[in-house]
Amino acid sequence: MATSLVWKSGVSLLRRSLTVASVRCAGGPPAKQIDHHKGKVPSDDVTMPDSIAHAVGIDRQELLAREAGDDDPFQMKVIKRAKGSFEEPTVITSPNRSRMVGCICEEDALTINWMNLHKEEPKRCECGYWFKLVDAPGGGHH
Repeated sequence: MATSLVWKSGVSLLRRSLTVASVRCAGGPPAKQIDHHKGKVPSDDVTMPDSIAHAVGIDRQELLAREAGDDDPFQMKVIKRAKGSFEEPTVITSPNRSRMVGCICEEDALTINWMNLHKEEPKRCECGYWFKLVDAPGGGHH
């Protein structure tokens, strides 16, 4: 008798779930077709989005920046040191208040001396070169 009770309750659960599912689907497809690729397909002639349209997140940001002409969107390229004195420090640009910078003190050095630069505070590396963080052109604080 216990098994028939379990079976009956299982059937009633199945019957209820089918009824709920049928109610949800009773409306049919939406009246207006939804465009899942809106803004991702560059023209009506293209049926498959290109690599930029498939990219998301930081990859998409990088591809869009490169397409706009910025070949170093994350400011990762090596910057050649300037004179490096207190009066003429190596200028590093950033939209942020601080930035981590690595100094290769000697040309054939195997290590990098990392330091945090803060705006309005020039900083001297262990090798004697001075660095200064300034606002990036056209950028503010993020």
